[in-house]
Amino acid sequence: MTVVALLQLDPTVGAYKANVAEVEQAVALAAKEGADMAVASELIVSGYPPRDLLMDAEFVANCQAAALEVKSPIPLLIGTPLSAKKDRQKPYNGVVRVAEGRSSRIVGRKQLLPTYDVFDEGRYFQADDSPGIDRSLPGLSVGITICEDAWQHVGEVPSDYDADPIEQLSTWQHQGEPIAVSVNLSSSPYHLAKEGVRARLVRKAAKTLGHPFLLCNQVGGNDDLLFDGRSIVAWPDGTVVQAPGWCMGVLMVDLDHPSNARWLPWPDGKCGDNCRCEVQCVSEDDDPLTPPKGRDLLSAVTVGLGDYCRKSGIAKIVLGMSGGIDSAVCAAIACQAVGAENVLGLSMPSRHSSEHSISDAKATADALGMELQVLPISDIHSAADATLEKELENGNSVAAENVQARIRGMLVMGAANARGAMTIATGNKSELAMGYCTLYGDMCGGYAPLGDLYKTEVYELAHAINADAESRGATQPITNSTMTKPPSAELAPDQRDDDSLPPYEILDDILEDWIERGIRNESELTDDILARLHANEHKRWQMAPAPRVSNRAFGQGWRQPLAARK
Repeated sequence: MTVVALLQLDPTVGAYKANVAEVEQAVALAAKEGADMAVASELIVSGYPPRDLLMDAEFVANCQAAALEVKSPIPLLIGTPLSAKKDRQKPYNGVVRVAEGRSSRIVGRKQLLPTYDVFDEGRYFQADDSPGIDRSLPGLSVGITICEDAWQHVGEVPSDYDADPIEQLSTWQHQGEPIAVSVNLSSSPYHLAKEGVRARLVRKAAKTLGHPFLLCNQVGGNDDLLFDGRSIVAWPDGTVVQAPGWCMGVLMVDLDHPSNARWLPWPDGKCGDNCRCEVQCVSEDDDPLTPPKGRDLLSAVTVGLGDYCRKSGIAKIVLGMSGGIDSAVCAAIACQAVGAENVLGLSMPSRHSSEHSISDAKATADALGMELQVLPISDIHSAADATLEKELENGNSVAAENVQARIRGMLVMGAANARGAMTIATGNKSELAMGYCTLYGDMCGGYAPLGDLYKTEVYELAHAINADAESRGATQPITNSTMTKPPSAELAPDQRDDDSLPPYEILDDILEDWIERGIRNESELTDDILARLHANEHKRWQMAPAPRVSNRAFGQGWRQPLAARK
C-alpha cells in the first residue's frame, strides 16, 4: 500500500517564508496520518501568480533556497520558481524534492507556458524540454508535470504546443521499469465553465499512462484570481477521487484502494459556512458533483474577498447600502469574509429615494448583525446643485443624476478612511458592461465582489445566502422586498433600470453570448447593447479588482483598446 498526500493550501504571493511554514505544517500532518509521500501545488513557495516579482532575481533565488531547505519527514514535491541557468535568461517554473535524510534536489521544470486568457507565463519563464522524474520511494518512479503540462493532452487549451508531456511520460522507463504514478502540481484558476474539465483531464492522463494520475491544486484567492482546490486523482479504470472545494486541508490517497481516500481538514478551521468537507469517490460513469451554482458562486466570491482582505492586511469594510439586491448581497458577503462586527453600511437616501430603500437596508443589516448608519444626502445634494446650477441647467440630465452617486462615493470613502477600512464597490458585470455605473461614485472601492457576476447571477447568490441562513436557523438577510422590487438606481423620480436597459434576463444572455463565447445574434437590440458595451470600456479600465468566476472576466481576460474605432 502506498499513500500519497495532496497538500491543498492557500499561499500568499511573495510570502515565501510563511508559505514554506504552511507546507511544513501540512506535510507533518500527512506523515503523522500515514502518508508515504506528499505533493504541494505549483509555485506554492512564491504564491501564484507572482507576476513581476519573478523579474527580481533575488526573489527567485530566495524562493528556490527556501524550497530546498523545507523540512519534511517524508518525500515531498514542492513547486517553486527556479533561478535561470545562465545570466540574462528567464527563471523556470519548477519542482523541488525534499525529504528527511536525503539531499534536496530539483526534479522538474515546466514545459508548456500558457499565454492566453489570464495567463502570461511566457513573459516570466523559460520552458524546459522534458517532464520531471523522481525516484524517492523504493521501486516507485514518479512522473512530474506542472499544471499546463497536462492540459495539452486532454485538448482543453487553445494553444498548439509542440510537446505533450503526458505522452512523453507514457514511454519513459528506467532500467526497464516504467513509471508507477504521475503527479501534477497545479495552480488552476476557477471559473464556472471548468466544471467537469479536470475530471476529464485526469481520467485521460491516467488511461494514457496506465497508472494513477494525481493533480494537487491550490485553493484561495490572489487578487482577481480564485482557486477552488478540488485536488483530484484518477485511475486507469476511470475511478476518480476529488477533494472538497474552497477549503484547505490534505487529501490522503491510497493508490491501491481509491475508496480509502480521506480528507484531513486544516487544523485552524478556516472552512466557511458553505464548506462541505468530504471526499468524493466516483466510478468511470460519474463525475464529481459540484454544489448548485449559487452556492458555489457564493463560496467563490466570499473566499475572494476574504483572502484579498487577509493577505492585504485589511480588517474592516465599508459599503453603501441602497436597499437593492447588489448592496444587500455584498453586505452578506462582507460579513462572512471579515466578520459582521467589522462591516459598516451607509444608507444615504436622497430626495428621490423610496422609503423601502432605508427599511430594506436596515432589515438586511439587522439580520447580518452589522452596523448601519443612515446619512441623508439632501442638504449636500442641494448645495452641489446650487453650485453647479449654471452647468446643470443646460447640461445632460445624467450629470445631475451622477452628482448624487459621487456624493455617496465621497461619504463612503470618508467613512472608510476614518476607520482605516476598505470600501467595496457593489456593481455587477451587467452594469459594468453597459456603463450603468458612475466613475468616482458607486464605482468607488478597493474591491468589487460582484464585478464578474451578471445581474441574474446576483439573484442566484441572494437565494443561496438566504438558504444558508435558513439552514442555520438564522433570519434571511435578503428581504422579499429587495428580491422582488424592480431594480433602480433611484437617481431620478420613479426611475427603473428597465427604463434604459432591456430586462436583465435578456440583457445577460446577449452579454454572456458575446463576452464569454464570442457569439453575436444579429438584431437591432444586440447591436445597441454591444455598441454600449464598447463605448464604456474606459470605465472598466478604472474598475476595482473583482474575483474572476466567469470564463472571460473584465480585466486580464478582457483586454480591449480604449482609443479605437470599428
